[in-house]
Amino acid sequence: MTTTTLDPWLREILRCPVGLHELVDATGTSGDPELHCAADCGGPGQRRAYRIDAGVPVLLADEARVFTI
Repeated sequence: MTTTTLDPWLREILRCPVGLHELVDATGTSGDPELHCAADCGGPGQRRAYRIDAGVPVLLADEARVFTI
């Protein structure tokens, strides 16, 4: 799993803008680092993934990738 280089203070306050859940480090389908919602978000078994552009998390619900676990 790829980790991001977010400052610890920022890591503590980041939340999914949809479900307000904690975000965890993950790797996207392209192998790039991204943040995943740590709990179901939008429906049972559904989670959201947020890309990281140049070290900046893009926490826009409209641009999140929805995936199932």
